[in-house]
Amino acid sequence: MMKKKSIFASKASLVLFLCQMISALDVPLDSKLLEELSQPPTITRQSPKDYIVDPRENIVIQCEAKGKPPPSFSWTRNGTHFDIDKDAQVTMKPNSGTLVINIMNGGKAEAYEGVYQCTARNERGAAISNNIVIRPSRSPLWTKEKLEPNQVREGDSLVLHCRPPVGLPPPIIFWMDNAFQRLPQSERVSQGLNGDLYFSNVQPEDTREDYICYARFNHTQTIQQKQPISVKVFSMDSLNDTIAANLSDTDIYGAKPVTERQPVLLTPTGSTSTKVELRGNVLLLECIAAGLPTPVIRWIKEGGELPANRTFFENFKKTLKIIDVSEADSGNYKCIARNILGSTHHVISVTVKAAPYWITAPRNLVLSPGEDGTLICRANGNPKPNISWLANGVPIAIAPEDPSRKVDGDTIIFSHVQERSSAVYQCNASNEYGYLLANAFVNVLAEPPRILTPANKLYQVIADSPALLDCAYFGSPKPEIEWFKGVKGSILRGNEYVFHDNGTLEIPVAQKDSTGTYTCVARNELGKIQNEVQLEVKDPTMIIKQPEYKVIQRYGQVSFECIIKHDSTLLPTVIWLKDNGELPDDERFLVGKDNLTIMNVTDKDDGTYICIVNTTLDSVSASAVLTVVAAPPTPAIIYARPNPPFDLELTGQLERSVELSWIPGDENNSPITNFVIEYEDGLHEPGVWHYQTEVPGTQTTVQLKLSPYVNYSFRVIAVNEIGRSQPSEPSEQYLTKSANPDENPSNVQGIGSEPDNLVITWESLKGFQSNGPGLQYKVSWRQKDVDDEWTSVIVANVSKYIVSGTPTFVPYEIKVQALNDLGYAPEPSEVIGHSGEDLPMVAPGNVQVHVINSTLAKVHWDPVPLKTVRGHLQGYKVYYWKVQSLSRRSRRHVEKKILTFRGNKTFGMLPGLEPYSSYKLNVRVVNGKGEGPASPDKVFKTPEGVPSSPSFLKITNPTLDSLTLEWGSPTHPNGVLTSYILKFQPINNTHELGPLVEIRIPANESSLILKNLNYSTRYKFYFNAQTSVGSGSQITEEAVTIMDEAMASRQVDIATQGWFIGLMCAVALLILILLIVCFIRRNKGGKYPVKEKEDAHADPEIQPMKEDDGTFGEYSDAEDHKPLKKGSRTPSDRTVKKEDSDDSLVDYGEGVNGQFNEDGSFIGQYSGKKEKEPAEGNESSEAPSPVNAMNSFV
Repeated sequence: MMKKKSIFASKASLVLFLCQMISALDVPLDSKLLEELSQPPTITRQSPKDYIVDPRENIVIQCEAKGKPPPSFSWTRNGTHFDIDKDAQVTMKPNSGTLVINIMNGGKAEAYEGVYQCTARNERGAAISNNIVIRPSRSPLWTKEKLEPNQVREGDSLVLHCRPPVGLPPPIIFWMDNAFQRLPQSERVSQGLNGDLYFSNVQPEDTREDYICYARFNHTQTIQQKQPISVKVFSMDSLNDTIAANLSDTDIYGAKPVTERQPVLLTPTGSTSTKVELRGNVLLLECIAAGLPTPVIRWIKEGGELPANRTFFENFKKTLKIIDVSEADSGNYKCIARNILGSTHHVISVTVKAAPYWITAPRNLVLSPGEDGTLICRANGNPKPNISWLANGVPIAIAPEDPSRKVDGDTIIFSHVQERSSAVYQCNASNEYGYLLANAFVNVLAEPPRILTPANKLYQVIADSPALLDCAYFGSPKPEIEWFKGVKGSILRGNEYVFHDNGTLEIPVAQKDSTGTYTCVARNELGKIQNEVQLEVKDPTMIIKQPEYKVIQRYGQVSFECIIKHDSTLLPTVIWLKDNGELPDDERFLVGKDNLTIMNVTDKDDGTYICIVNTTLDSVSASAVLTVVAAPPTPAIIYARPNPPFDLELTGQLERSVELSWIPGDENNSPITNFVIEYEDGLHEPGVWHYQTEVPGTQTTVQLKLSPYVNYSFRVIAVNEIGRSQPSEPSEQYLTKSANPDENPSNVQGIGSEPDNLVITWESLKGFQSNGPGLQYKVSWRQKDVDDEWTSVIVANVSKYIVSGTPTFVPYEIKVQALNDLGYAPEPSEVIGHSGEDLPMVAPGNVQVHVINSTLAKVHWDPVPLKTVRGHLQGYKVYYWKVQSLSRRSRRHVEKKILTFRGNKTFGMLPGLEPYSSYKLNVRVVNGKGEGPASPDKVFKTPEGVPSSPSFLKITNPTLDSLTLEWGSPTHPNGVLTSYILKFQPINNTHELGPLVEIRIPANESSLILKNLNYSTRYKFYFNAQTSVGSGSQITEEAVTIMDEAMASRQVDIATQGWFIGLMCAVALLILILLIVCFIRRNKGGKYPVKEKEDAHADPEIQPMKEDDGTFGEYSDAEDHKPLKKGSRTPSDRTVKKEDSDDSLVDYGEGVNGQFNEDGSFIGQYSGKKEKEPAEGNESSEAPSPVNAMNSFV
C-alpha cells in the first residue's frame, strides 16, 4: 500500500503528470535556436565511475558540459573542494572541466588517489558528474618462494598453484613453458578460474621442469613470471625396476599397478557452496574433478532448465558460463563428475543481486511560465534502491525553497512554474551494490513562435505518393499550427490531410492538382509567424518497353531494349547491371540511349541483365535473362582449363602488405585471362579459403594488402574461357602483427521485441577482422531528439544486446564500436532504431459500407491518429462474416473472413459475398505488434442474385408416351424463386436434336409428368430455376420412353442362346490347350539341373556363390555380361568351353541375372538367400506343371 502511495500520491499528481505529457516542450535540435535559448548545464562526457589509470602516464579526468550561457566548472575531492590553482601539477582544459594531472613531470599517481566529482554551473542551475574513483593500476612482482619438485605416481591427481600477486585490475593468468609455448590443455589437464593448473590424473608425458605461470597486467602492459615448477611422474614399471635393483632375490617387491579411481572433486571442495552475482554480469561456475579414467563433467539446474542462448560451456565443460544473468537465474546448479567407476557431485547455490538500474530515468523538462510538469525517477535493484533528490547539486531538503515544487517520493511535481524555477535536479538511486546518478533540468522559457523551416522551400514528389511539407517550429508556450493553401486560401481540414505534432503537413496521396504554395502559421500568446513552402507533383517514370528473354549462339550479337517515359522536368539516368553487379569493363558492351548491345557474345555473358532508370524522385527497373548456347560444331583444337600455377613465393613482407609471385601452368590452347588469389587464415579459420583479389592473365606478381593478426597462406587459380584451374599448392605462412580493429560491426539494427525494450543487433566481425585478441564491442545508445547522454556498455564477442526499461516505440540513436586488447576501432556511424511496439490503442471510426452488387461491397473508414498506433503502421484488417441467408431465415456456423489492406488505406473491396444475405463487419488497425481493438460491428445486406442449379433432377416411371420428372430446389437460391424453366427435345438414332419445347413451372412444384411423348424415343432435358434477377445455371438429364410391347417380344438377346454359349466354351478350351503345349516346349531344358552338372564336373577352380551379394563365383563374366551356356564352367584362364548341349541358360530367362522359370527351380539353387538347402544336392529342375505354367502365364 505504501508503494502505491509513493508513486501515485493523489489523483492530483496523476493529473499533473498527464498535463506534463501534454504541455512539456520539445526543443528542436536546431543549432541557431540552441545558441539563442537559455539552458541549464548538461553533462555531456565524464570519466567512468571506477577509473583505473596507468601510474606512468598523465591522469586525465574528463568532465564536459553544455549550457547557455556556457557553464563554469569546479571539483571536489574526497567530498571537499579541490582547489586546482594551488596544485602546480593540476590544470583544467580551456572551455572544459576536464582535469589533467601531470604525472610525467614529477607527480606521483598514488598522491592523487581519491573520489572526484565535477560540477558544471551557470545562472540557470548546476549539474554534477558521478563520483569518479581514481586508482592507479598496480602490477607487483611475484614474491620469492622456494618451490619443491613435485613427484607423483602415475594416475594420481595434481594441482600446480599459481598464486599470482594481487594487482589492480586483477591479472590475466596463463601457463607456458620455457620456449614461450602455451601448455596444451584437455579434459585431463586444464587451468582453473583461480589460475591454478589441475591434473585429473598424471601421465608419464606430464614430466617436465618448466611449468611456468604468467600474469599479464593489461593496464601497464607488463607480464610477470613465476619460478618454473618441476613435475616428475613415476610410472609403475620404473618403480618396480628401482625397487628390484635395491632388493635381494629373496625379497618380495613390486609396486601396485595403476588403479582406476572414481571421481573426486578438486575444486570446489565439499558438497555445497554459494555464489553471489550481479544482474547483467557473466556468471562463471567451475567444477574440476580427479579420477581415472578422466571424469566427464555435466551441469544441470535443479528444478529448471539452463537458459537457452545464454549458456556456454568452457574449459572442456568444467566451467559453466551464463551471460547477462538476471534474478530468474538464481537457484541451485549441480555439477556431476562421472567415469566408469562412479560419480560425485557438488551443488552451488547462486543468488543474483542487482545494482540499481533505470525503469524511468528523469528527463529534461522545458515549460512555459504558469505551466505544470513532473520529473519522475524510478529505478529497481536487489535490494530495492533508495531514491534521493538533489537540486543544483545540493540535497533537496536543504536546497533553497521553491513554492512551485513538491517532492513525492520518486516524483517531483511542479505547479505554476516561473522563470526563477529553472534548475538542474539530480536523482540518486543507490543500494549496497552501486548507484545511479541522473541530471535532469527544468527550464522555464517564455518565447514567441519561431519557424525553423527555410522560407519558400521546394518539395517535389511523384504523383500518387505521399507528400510531407515541414513546418519545424518552437515557442513557449507551445504554438498552435495551421496550414493554408495559396495566398488567400482557407484553412486546410479533412481526411485528405494528416497534421503531425511536429508541424508537418502530410498529403497521403498527392495528385497533380496538389501542386502549389502552402502556408504554415504558428501562433501563441506572445506572437504569430508564418512561412510559405512550394509543392510540385511530377509524373511517374515508366518503362514502356522492357528487355526480353534472349537465347544467342556463342560469338553472336544480342541487344536488349529499355524504352522509358518520364516527367519532362526530371532528368532520368539509365544504368545497366549484370547479375546485380556492374557491367564488365569490356568494349564489347555498348550502352545506347535506350538499349544495351553485346558484341561477340561469350559464355561469360550468360546471366540476368537489369535496366534501372533513376530520377531524383523515383526509380524503376526491368530485367531479362540471356542464355548463351554453343555455336554449331566445327573441327577445332581441343580447349581445356589451364593447369594450376606453381612455385608460389612471398617477398617484401611488411605489417600490412606482402608481394606474391608465381609461375603459370600450361594454358591448354586457351589464353589465361586472369589469376584469382585466395587466402587461408590458419589462426582463425584453418582449412577455409577466401577470395583475396584477381589480376590479369599477363601478370605473375601482385602486392597484397593484409590485415593484422592473421596467419596467411595464399594460393593462385588460373582462369581462361573454358574455366578455372585446380588451385596451386599453398604458399608459406605469414603471421601479421596485432593492431586496433580497422572497422566496426555492420548491419547494426535496433528493434524492440517488447514494448519496454530495445534489442540492438549487429553482424559480428569475422575472425581476421578483429586485428588482435580480446575482441569486444562497445554498445552505445540514446533516445533520439532528446537531450540525453550516450549510455554505453562493453560486451563480449556477441551479436546482441537488450536495453530494458525503454518507452514504447520511440526512436533511438545507436552505435556499436569494436575493440580488442590493443584499443578501439574508429568512431562508428550512428543508426536509428526503435524500441518495442505495443498494440494499437483505438479502433477506426466512421465505418461505412456501400453495396455494389450481390457479391461485392466497398467499405470505408476513417484512419486512426498515428500517435495511437504505437508502432509501424502496417495497414488495416477488415473482419466480415455472413449472419444469415435472407431467403431461408436460418442461422448457420459463423465463419469469419479477413481482408488485409496494407499501408494507410481508408477503403477496400469485399469480394465473394453471397447474394440475398445479411453480413456484419468490423475494422481494426494493425502494427508490427498485432491488431488494435475492433470498430463496432456494421450490418449490411446483399441484394438478390441468380440461383444455383437445382440440387438434382431424376426421371422415373417411363411408359410408352410419358416420363415423370422429380427435382430438388437449388442449394443456393440467392433470392426468392419465381419459377422453374424446363426445356426438352428428342434425339434420333443419328444423335441429331429435334425441336426444343419449353415449359414454365411454378416455384412451389417439385415434380411433373410429361405426357404425349413418342414411344422408344430418347429425350434430353434442360432444367433451371429463376429469381426476379434472372435464370440460374441449368442441369441436364436424358431418358428414354419404352418401346411397343409387341416389338419388344421379337427382340431376343443373343447372349442367352445355347449355341452361342457352346461356341464360346469350345474356343476357350482350344486356347488353353495351345498355351500348355507352348509352355512345355519352352521349358524342356528343365531336365538338366545345374547342380548335377557341377557334381559331374567337379573342378576346384569353380568358385562357390558369394553369399554377401547373391552373385555367382565363376558363372558370370564381369567384363561383358554375356549370358553363359548351359552346363558350361569357367576355367582359370577365364575362357568358356562349349559342352555337348547347345542349350543356353538364356532359355531359362533373360541373361544371367534373370529369374528363369516361375516356380523358382533355378533360383533355389543359386539364390544368395537360400530358403531351402538340400542335404545331398539332389535338387529337381523338372519343368513346372501345366497348372503352374498356366498360372504363371496368366
